[in-house]
Amino acid sequence: MAVTFHWFLPTSGDGRGIVGGGHGAEQNTADRTREPTPAYLLQIARAAEQLGFEGVLTPTGTQCEDAWLSTAALTTATERLKFLVAFRPGLLSPTLAAQMATTFQRISGGRLLLNVVTGGESAEQRAHGDFLDKDERYARTAEFLQILTRLWRGETVDLAGRHLRVQGARLLTTPTPPPPLYFGGSSPAALDVAAGHVDTYLTWGEPPGAVAEKIGRVRDLAARRGRALRYGIRLHVITRDTAEEAWEQAHRLLARLDPATIAHAQKGLAGSESEGQRRMRELHGGRTENLEIAPNLWAGVGLVRGGAGTALVGSHREVADRIEEYHRLGLDEFILSGYPHLEEAYWFGEGVLPLLGERGLWTHPAGAPARPAARPAPLSPPPLPATARG
Repeated sequence: MAVTFHWFLPTSGDGRGIVGGGHGAEQNTADRTREPTPAYLLQIARAAEQLGFEGVLTPTGTQCEDAWLSTAALTTATERLKFLVAFRPGLLSPTLAAQMATTFQRISGGRLLLNVVTGGESAEQRAHGDFLDKDERYARTAEFLQILTRLWRGETVDLAGRHLRVQGARLLTTPTPPPPLYFGGSSPAALDVAAGHVDTYLTWGEPPGAVAEKIGRVRDLAARRGRALRYGIRLHVITRDTAEEAWEQAHRLLARLDPATIAHAQKGLAGSESEGQRRMRELHGGRTENLEIAPNLWAGVGLVRGGAGTALVGSHREVADRIEEYHRLGLDEFILSGYPHLEEAYWFGEGVLPLLGERGLWTHPAGAPARPAARPAPLSPPPLPATARG
């Protein structure tokens, strides 16, 4: 089965260092040297489309631009690229969300994907007027998705749930096609929602053994409901012609983070209610050495960035090998990013995707042939010892 790749729209800003923030950590603005202007985001979107990414993920939160508006503005300037819009179901009604998705599908020609984000931080939710605790937010998400999907099927919906109530809810027209639903979360409540209501379950970039265990639990829960899901992973990438060059870039990113910035970010992230964020923090423990936690998997991004905190680092061939390893575990969708997002899209798209194409794991969504990198990648030197990899 072919693997699908998505890139990332940095609507909170971009730069040559790690732009941190999210999940209780204040944004590190020192490396935010590129504002998320429509012109810059369009550059990234067009690059992703040309290189063969299926879509682009746009985040949600107070630290970034609104995902719905940002992506809608890009639909008329792109042709094939899909937009994976992250949104929080507790902040708008399910009927309005169903209507917005229908409109988006019509104006984009069916290019909307939806990433359902329940919201892992009570403080941020309260800023939006949402005062439910974490488990109740997941219960509300389940009700929300039940209403949403029934509306998309053309039903008239009456539902009186614990958190949501609609009467006579209906749509004038239904979306063509209904947007696939993506969802991530590591707590028992999150896994239960995923198993019962979404199309693709997403995990952050943990080592392969941990990923296999987690998606195994979701698969079992879904099977009990007579459902089968797709599975995906969210990772950063640093890929170069040689492993040495890739690790040098990882070292440069780490060198731009001063101890005070790391300590401040980790203090904020330590207060996160997210089970996934706790698992990300445990991968590095706040240390700045020995950050290669599995072959070619580097935890340095998570020192200042909430959410996805790991990167695949290595030569193009090594990164392709790791992707193939994750794919063998059952992962079919990869949502990737890198700093800066424009340049790293080209490193991955021109260096790794052709190798995966040669292995029969990827085809360009537009049918374009997979082309080799501009120059042949030399043989990788022996890997650096773990202590040298930061």
